[in-house]
Amino acid sequence: MPPPLARIIQQLKREPSRTGSIVVTLFGDAIVPRGGSVWLGTLLEFFEQLDIDASAVRTAMSRLTADGWFERIKIGRNSFYRLVQSGRQTFDIATKHIYGPPASDWTGRFELLLIGNGGDRELAREALKNAGFGSPLPGVWVAPSGVPVPEEAAGAIRLEVSAEDDSGRRLLSESWPLDRTADAYLKFMKTFEPLHRWILGGETLTDADALTARVLLIHHYRRVVLRDPLLPTALLPSDWPGRAARALCAGIYRDLLPASEQWLDRHATNEAGPLPKPGAELAKRFANR
Repeated sequence: MPPPLARIIQQLKREPSRTGSIVVTLFGDAIVPRGGSVWLGTLLEFFEQLDIDASAVRTAMSRLTADGWFERIKIGRNSFYRLVQSGRQTFDIATKHIYGPPASDWTGRFELLLIGNGGDRELAREALKNAGFGSPLPGVWVAPSGVPVPEEAAGAIRLEVSAEDDSGRRLLSESWPLDRTADAYLKFMKTFEPLHRWILGGETLTDADALTARVLLIHHYRRVVLRDPLLPTALLPSDWPGRAARALCAGIYRDLLPASEQWLDRHATNEAGPLPKPGAELAKRFANR
């Protein structure tokens, strides 16, 4: 295993257990483009690379299934997991946020959502955070106009407000912890720049190492970018590190994609056999850096 990748894995081991979060990353990044269903044995083989034992993976899958993320299909002694349809919108929004093009030109307007104290408020809160909305006050959520509103918040009162005056600028500054997000981007780059230099130096990775590096790359990047509202350039500091972090992530991702897909071709299966080939959308990820 390349030393830079080994260091990233060692860093991961020093954090609280994130097996469930890595499962979600693996599904969103690699399994959903290939049909969305995979054999438990494939998951166990992947997690061996991270030195995460089978019992931790089984526990994570049980919890994610109980929480409504996956359904389990049992065929003989083999278990297969598929993303439930109700979770596809959450994955689709996250996919656009992670891999899609940068924000378009600034329109000068924000989407403002007002959410009451109903029983679904907590569910809507998590979905809005993952869609890039910020919250300046309890029950109030804001994002640049045009950001898709997740289904969980469909019942919110929707307004549009201008950000051209001082009140609008204050709304912006109080809705997102941009300083913390900037620090997280800098940490991401510090973690993955050694791997990028190693790849640019002409070193090659095995198929298994390429998939491991790809999933950990998106796992770390996702944790930052899904909390980033991806504000238009006009609203960001001139030294905003999000642009450099995206370029770094995109470059590494494209370098890892061919070999990591070969691992999936050779090792990953679902109920019908080998996973189907990914659709054309996979090649379009990070197309516009």
